[in-house]
Amino acid sequence: MESTVPTGKFITIEGIEGVGKSTQMSRLVAAIESAGYEVVTTREPGGTPTAELIRNVVLGHAEEPISDIAELLLMFASRSLLVENVIRPALDSGKWVVSDRFVDASRAYQGGGRGIPMDRVNDLADWVLRDLKPDLTVLLDAPVDVAMARTDRRGGHDRLDSERADFYTRVRQAYLDLVDSEPERFALVDASGTLDEVSAEIDAVVRALLSDKKSRKES
Repeated sequence: MESTVPTGKFITIEGIEGVGKSTQMSRLVAAIESAGYEVVTTREPGGTPTAELIRNVVLGHAEEPISDIAELLLMFASRSLLVENVIRPALDSGKWVVSDRFVDASRAYQGGGRGIPMDRVNDLADWVLRDLKPDLTVLLDAPVDVAMARTDRRGGHDRLDSERADFYTRVRQAYLDLVDSEPERFALVDASGTLDEVSAEIDAVVRALLSDKKSRKES
């Protein structure tokens, strides 16, 4: 019997700078929409008018230094606005949500990269997100030197783009550790190939998710 309860899915895309998240996200969204689902797209930090103001603070090159703790708290302030004003309402109405970064970014960047104890990051996550958790997290992974070379070619570095290779090595390792801890939620995609090669991997992941959703709906 078909359920009448909204069954929106929440997908997040993660990875260090230069792995092609924006490009692959647009292709992923197109694949979901072609299957007949309405998709809300968003990003972190940002996604609401006030959260975008916070994004400018977090990523901008201001004269006043931003401490690691302030960076973490600003990220969660932005995330709280996004969750309550965009993500939850969309999911409750049965829409799919695809976000360029989410809470795993804080675990990787502020936890792994900055060295803030992971239990503090997770405490904030429990407080802000409560029961909200992505149904699928696509981690686009590439060696740090490959990703940084792409970022250099792109130009227009923000405050996080300007970090050194050792910082991104820690961030990447934190992401990979998260995959090991929750393999059922993560899809690890090799982002060092061509755009089409990466897209093919993501398409396979999306097809599996759509197939699982269809089988659950029909059962």
